[in-house]
This record gives sequence, C-alpha cells and structure tokens, in this order.
Amino acid sequence: MAEEEYRSAQLIDGEGEYNDAGVENFMKATRLAECGLSYVVVSIMGPQSSGKSTLLNNLFRTDFREMDALRGRSQTTKGIWLAKCRGIDPCTIVMDLEGTDGRERGEDDTAFEKQSALFALAISDIVLINMWCHDIGREQAANKPLLKTVFQVMMRLFSPRKTTLLFVIRDRTRTPLEALEPIWDSVSKPEAQKDTALSEFFNVEVTALSSYEEKEDQFHDQVAELRKRFVHSIAPGGLAGDRRGVVPASGFSFSAQHIWKVVRENKDLDLPAHKVMVATVRCEEIANEKLSHLTSDEKWLELEEAVHSGPVSGFGKKLEAILDAYIEEYDKEAIYFDEGVRTAKRKQLESKVLHLVHPTYQALLGHLRSKSLEKFQKDLESSLNSRKGFASSVRDCSESSMFEFDQGSADAIISRAEWDASKVREKLYRDITAHANTLRNQKLSELTNRYEDKLTEALAEPVESLFEAAGNDTWASIRNLYHCETRNALSEFSTSLSGFELDKVSFDERITNLKEFAKNVVEKKAKEEAAKVLIRMKDRFSTVFSRDKDSMPRVWTGKENVRKITKDARAAAPFMTDHVNSKRSCFEIHARSSSGYALKLLAVTAAIRLDEKPDKIESTLMSALMDAPVSLVRRTATTTTESLASSTWEVVSPSNTLITPVQCKSLWRQFKTETEYTVTQAISAQEAHKRSNSVLPPPWAILAILILGFNELMVLFRNPLYLLLLFVMFLVFKALWVQLDVAEMFQNGILPGILTLSTRFLPTVMNLLRKLADEGARPPNAPQTTQNNPLLDAQSLRRDSQRHVPSLTTQAPNASSLSSITDSSPQSCVEYPTANEVSCTS
Repeated sequence: MAEEEYRSAQLIDGEGEYNDAGVENFMKATRLAECGLSYVVVSIMGPQSSGKSTLLNNLFRTDFREMDALRGRSQTTKGIWLAKCRGIDPCTIVMDLEGTDGRERGEDDTAFEKQSALFALAISDIVLINMWCHDIGREQAANKPLLKTVFQVMMRLFSPRKTTLLFVIRDRTRTPLEALEPIWDSVSKPEAQKDTALSEFFNVEVTALSSYEEKEDQFHDQVAELRKRFVHSIAPGGLAGDRRGVVPASGFSFSAQHIWKVVRENKDLDLPAHKVMVATVRCEEIANEKLSHLTSDEKWLELEEAVHSGPVSGFGKKLEAILDAYIEEYDKEAIYFDEGVRTAKRKQLESKVLHLVHPTYQALLGHLRSKSLEKFQKDLESSLNSRKGFASSVRDCSESSMFEFDQGSADAIISRAEWDASKVREKLYRDITAHANTLRNQKLSELTNRYEDKLTEALAEPVESLFEAAGNDTWASIRNLYHCETRNALSEFSTSLSGFELDKVSFDERITNLKEFAKNVVEKKAKEEAAKVLIRMKDRFSTVFSRDKDSMPRVWTGKENVRKITKDARAAAPFMTDHVNSKRSCFEIHARSSSGYALKLLAVTAAIRLDEKPDKIESTLMSALMDAPVSLVRRTATTTTESLASSTWEVVSPSNTLITPVQCKSLWRQFKTETEYTVTQAISAQEAHKRSNSVLPPPWAILAILILGFNELMVLFRNPLYLLLLFVMFLVFKALWVQLDVAEMFQNGILPGILTLSTRFLPTVMNLLRKLADEGARPPNAPQTTQNNPLLDAQSLRRDSQRHVPSLTTQAPNASSLSSITDSSPQSCVEYPTANEVSCTS
C-alpha cells in the first residue's frame, strides 16, 4: 500500500487527453483529498533530454522514467506525469512535463508546449526551469522560446497568482542571471502592463547544481541541500509563492481537468472565476456525499424506524447530534473553498437534510397528537366517572393533553430548523373539541333519555289508571300528576345540566323540550285510551251490570229491575277502581270506590284538558245520549242533533280533541247495540228462574193430597222399609234429574225437552250403574284421594252422557247453573250473539 502511494501516474497523455480515472486512483492512493490546503504542487520545465526526470527522482525520490543514455537522446516523458514526494512535509505533488524543443514534435508543433506551460503555471506553486549552464545566452538552446512562452501565457491569466520560478542551472558556471530581464522586456504585453516588472508576476529563485555524471557526490549533496528548501515550503517565507488562488486538495482533480479543458480550447483562463467554479462543484459534491451518507446512516435509520413505531423521547437531541456530525464533516472538508460558495452550499445541504428528516418529524408529531388525544379521552372518561362536571372535566383534561403535546413537540425541535408544530397542535385542538362535543351530545342525549324514561314511567301507568277510573276529578288528578312529576324532573334535570355549562339558549331549549315531552306522554296516553274507549265502556258495563253494589256476582232471580240496572251500568253504575301504585309521589288518590260511568268515560276521553279550561262535553253527552222523559226529549231534540252533528267541541281546540261529537254519537250507538245481548241474557235468566220455581203444585192441591192420602202416609210411617225404598228411589231420581239436567232440557219447550230426554236417558242410566259397580268392586282398604260427592258424581255422569249424546239445540242457562258458575269462579261471563263467544271479566 505504501508503494502505491508514491507510484507515478499520468495526468495528461501525449495526445493531450486528461486521464480522469488515473488521477482519481492517484488521489485515493495518496489520500490527497485529506490534505486540505496543506499541499504543494511543483512542476518542472526544460528542454527534452535535459535531465528533468533524473533531477526530480533525486530531489523528491520519485519514480519517473529516466532516459537511457546508452540508447541515445530521445523523448522519454510524454504528456504530463504526477508523483508524490517522499518524506517532505507538507504533501508535495510533482508534475513532470514533456520536454520542449523535441524532434518528435518538430519545430513547428509548439502548441502542446504552450498549453502545458500555461497549465503548469496555473496549478503550480513552484515551477522548476531546468537549464544547462553552457546554453545560457544562446537563442534556442538557452530556452529563450520557452521563457518567452512562459512570460506570454502569463498575460492570458486573468489574475495570476505570484508563482515561484526556480531556475535550476545544471553544470553551473559564472554566467550572470541578468540575461532574463531582456527576455521579459522582449515579450509583448498589454498597454496596462507594459512597464510591469517581472517581480510582479514571479518570485525568481536561482540555484546551480554540479554535473551529475562528473561530480556525482557533489551533485547529490547539492540536491540534498535543495531538498531542504521544499520542507515547510508553504510556511511564511517558504519557497512557495502566493497561495491566494490555491484550490483545496479535494478539488485538485476537478480543477486540473477544468484548467486543462480551458487551455486546450485556447480560452482566457480566469483563475478567480475558476476558483469559484471549483468551489461550487466540490462543495456540492461534498454536500451530496454527506447527504448520501446520512440516508444510509445506521443511527438515523434506527431513529426513523423507532419514530414509525411511536413517539421517541429526546428525538430532537438525537437527530441534532446526527445532523451536526454530518454538517461538521462538510465544514471540515469544504473549509478551504471559497467562503461564499461554501456557505451557500452549506445552507443547501442543511435544507436538503432538513427536507429529508422532516417527514419523520411530522410522523413524530402525528404520534404525539394521537397520544395526547388518547390521553384526553381516557382522562375525560375517568373524570366523568368520578362525578365531576362535564365542562370542567373537558377543560382540565384538554389543558393537560395540550401541555403534554407542547412538551413533546418542544423535545422534537432542533435548533437549526424552524419547524412549526402549530398546525398539528391546531388539529389536535380541533380533534379534542370534536371529541368533547360528540361526547357532550352523547351525554346530553343519555341524560335527556334518562329523564324522559323517568317521566314516562312516572306518568304513563298512573295516567292510564286514572283514565280507567274516569271520575269527575280525572283530568284534575292528571294535571296535578303532570305538574308535580314535571316540576321534580325539571329541577333534577336543571341540576344535571349545570355541569355542562350550556349557554342560556341551549339550556332553555332542553328544559322546554323535556317539558314538552312530559306533555306528549300524557297526550299520547290520552290518545291510546281514546282509541280503546269502546272496549273500556263495554268492560265497565259488563262489570257493573253483572255485579251488585257489594261487587258480588249478580244472580238473576227475577226480583231485579233489569231496566234500572241497565241504565245505571250505561250511565251511572258504581265502579271499583284498581289500587293505585302507592310509590308514585304525586299520584295521591284515596283507596275508595269511585263513581265510574260508561258515559263519563266517554266524556273524559273525548278531549285533552291540560289547560284547565272548563267545557260542556259531559253535559252535552248526558243530555244527548241518556234516556230522558218524553217532554225533555221533545224540547232538546233539535239542540242535541246540532251539538252531536259537529266535528268540534265548543271551547275545545281541534288539537286537543280526541273524539269528535259525531264519533261519540257513533260509539254510543255501537256500545248500546253490543250490550243489548247481555241484557237479553239477564232477562232470559230471570224467566228461567221463575219457571223453575213454578213446578210445585198450588197450596190447595198440596192440602188435598195430604187429606186424601192420609191413610197411605200412615202405612209408610208404620213400615220403615217403604220409607227406605222411597228414599233410595228419591236418590236415584235426584241423580238422574241432576245428571240429565231436566229443567234445562224443558227450558226451550216441551217437545225439544222430551226428545233430548229420550236420547240421554239410557246412556245416563248405564253410566250411573257402571260407576256404582266400580264403587262396589273397589277393595275395602283402597285409599281414597278425595271424598265422594254425589252431586259432583252426578255432574260427571252428566258430562259423560253429553259426550255420547250431542245436544239438539242451544240451551239458555237457568238460574241454578248461573249461580253455580258465579259461585265457583270469580269471573262474570257475557255471551255476544254476533260471534257466539263468551267474554269473561275478572
């Protein structure tokens, strides 16, 4: 590796082509780019075969190819070669130029000589001019054309730096150096530089060396002394000349390539502009290199990956440390280039670097926003669970979450960037506000629903019970219940709403809506009851008509005034109210028997009376629908017709009307029609009861039988067997009577009764005998689960006989059967003729 560092490389070949790859390899091997400004470029000019390569190899210990004198004088170095000097500090780069005045190119081909000379003057700090002492004073051999060329090309440099010209006189003599001035004066110069002295452009140094072949030891000693002058040559007072236009070592390859291109194109070489251009290119290359290294930096990739997974603590410090390292590296490598260019490219590098890492910063802000929003949601839920006010909870949790986001965003900021997290912060605030509003609406909705459910529970069932009672004070009780429950609910609702800190408009709106909801509950229940009024009227009529004033099932014995009972049941029959739920704080009704009426029920449900305005609905219905004396009927016929022919009630608004007068008239007509059958059944039961009680003979007949049959009775009393036989016959007859239900058979006529009796008699006798046989065959010690009841056995025998013998006609119930039904069941049954069904009311 050490030999590679000092191995020579061709810079420009003999055809004038720049060896870009070779120079790059040379710079890598010599690590020239690391030298900054601490390097020196030395070039050598001279005639062909004048010993230039030999001098360089002995002076700088390089390995340039030397001429083989045994083969004769010929061109050895073609183009321009580079090599690094050994053991000289600072780093010294030597350029060995192709010799001038060579026969290979001819006397007319001097273009390459001029180009190489201008190139060497542009990039070299020290130019060695190798001359033979005995050729000084001659025209060609003294290198006058070469020196003239050197002086002429200096005029093409826009602002040349002061280069050191070191004349190395080989095989030295006493020839004076004043011979150079005439050569300088003979060069044609611009008018502005006509009187400019040679010293304005060059630091002229002269040294002489003994003959290499004749005095080799003395030559080596002199070369060693000369070598010392190249040590620390860039120090103040050193051999190197003016270094104002020196290009940093990292830009040497690009600078040399560009200068050679300008020289080949025969353009004026503007060294200051060239310096800026080289600085621009190299600083941009350095910046791109640092940016490329950053994109593959492991620490940066780890930080980026961590941010993708979630928030990273200390993100700003970690990122700034990474960026500072690359910016410092750029500053270190670009420090020797033009300050303006260096600063501009540094800003571009910072901009590109920040652009590279900004998405990660935005991702981090996104994580911080999500984390802060999640914290707000959890804290708010916890605060609300602790029964804290909603508005204060939102305020405290919002401040806490925003403070956490501000801390996280401040931790992510780097000093060199003017990043602004305000937009993300605003979005977080909007998200928090949106979530709070959504949750507030949800909580308000839940709160409203809770109080609506509470009002529904407090009003619906009690109002329904009050409508079932249908007394004079029904609507007064409903109003009291409505106002009391609404007032309590609104008070509690207002207290709950205070925690939300609503504005007055929203607060009043919600209070009004809840109050309106309570009113709607009552109105809805009233409408439901109005839809069921006919059923309620029929149930009430059936209950009042079928039960007496003690609420006991009524037995139709024939003594009851069916007409009066019917009128009372339709209009003014007493009705026992259900027990009202005592848990209702505002539903206070005495546990008493209310005066419920079928017609009053219709009047109560005809309209909504929450406004406490008096009306004449009940009186109108009473006068129009109840039975009245003939004189009253004639007097009020016209008024009644007109009052019930309208679709609205007087004083009552249409919105509060549930049943119109026309509908009331229709419902009452339907009600009377559907209750006629119950009345008819009651009358039939009375008649049947009368017929069943009229089977005994008149009293005079009973007295005649006792007188005329006195002897026969005495015979029976004297002989007990006759009595026993008669008693057995009586039991059998009684069992057959009950089983066959003879009274019920003859209720619809004699002929139907005889026919039915003839078909049932034999099966009934057979069933009775079979049961007696079963009783006789039972073991004496067999357990009896129930006590025998002759009446029940007879009834079971009757049912068995009816199962085998179908009834020929529908039998009307008699008094005894109705009595047995009402005694054994707490239900009263009404049979409707339209569907042959029995409706039972508990």
